[in-house]
Amino acid sequence: MINIFNKRKTSQTIPMDKWKSITREQDVRDIVTRSNETAQIIFKDSVTCGISAFAKSRIVDGYDEIDGKADFNYLDLLAYRPISNFIAEHLHVNHQSPQIIILKNGEVVHSVTHHAITAKGIAEKL
Repeated sequence: MINIFNKRKTSQTIPMDKWKSITREQDVRDIVTRSNETAQIIFKDSVTCGISAFAKSRIVDGYDEIDGKADFNYLDLLAYRPISNFIAEHLHVNHQSPQIIILKNGEVVHSVTHHAITAKGIAEKL
């Protein structure tokens, strides 16, 4: 587990145990399987990108809208680019960054990128 938001200068942070790191292809397969029980969110983050930082801040700011409605999974795109490629192939979504992918019942039900990423928008798809 990681805390991707611990550097944000606010009292709002997403607790470390809320985000699961994606580092292997098997992690992606497990996310798909878990989506049959609980909705899954994948956040693909390009950690040096200002737009990714903006998307993260929007998720943090609206965290209360999505807390407890899904499991959260985080991919550091720069560190694990081959896994991002696997996600695109395995889930049949175009590669984007930043990107939110929501899965339910083993299927992608929503994918959104860049400035369209908002906690409210995520909550509406859950």
